Amino acid sequence: MPWNMNDYPASMKNLDPLIQKKAIDIGNALLHDGYPDERAIPIAISQAEKWFNDAAAKEKKDFQKATAPQKDDPHTRNNNAEKLLTAIVKVQYKAPNWQVISEGASQASNLCTTKEEAVARAKEIAKNKAVSLKIYKQDGQLQETYDYSKT
Repeated sequence: MPWNMNDYPASMKNLDPLIQKKAIDIGNALLHDGYPDERAIPIAISQAEKWFNDAAAKEKKDFQKATAPQKDDPHTRNNNAEKLLTAIVKVQYKAPNWQVISEGASQASNLCTTKEEAVARAKEIAKNKAVSLKIYKQDGQLQETYDYSKT
């Protein structure tokens, strides 16, 4: 069920108000794409916190002034979302960066300058999605696999 600033998951209650607003907005888009609540919530919170840490002051100010998310806000449906929701997450090198990408995705969700940064982000995504994570060496050989589907 979509959320608004007055009706949202309890796990969003103690977030900074701007992070909370962004998490609700992201969460509603995920719900629209078919994500169940129990998976949309941690992904939305994680992405909102990342946005807050990375966004410029002007972007934050503009978002703060923007209309609050509503339960019936329109969202563009991502037809690949259902497939990507259960897709294995991979960390692989694509010069000059390490990328975090789901199998079947057309582009990486994250580009990182170090493998350690990419692995940390990929673990977070794989845990949120409850899927496997494959980490590759720079030469393309599989280095290790983690299975978060049973946690």
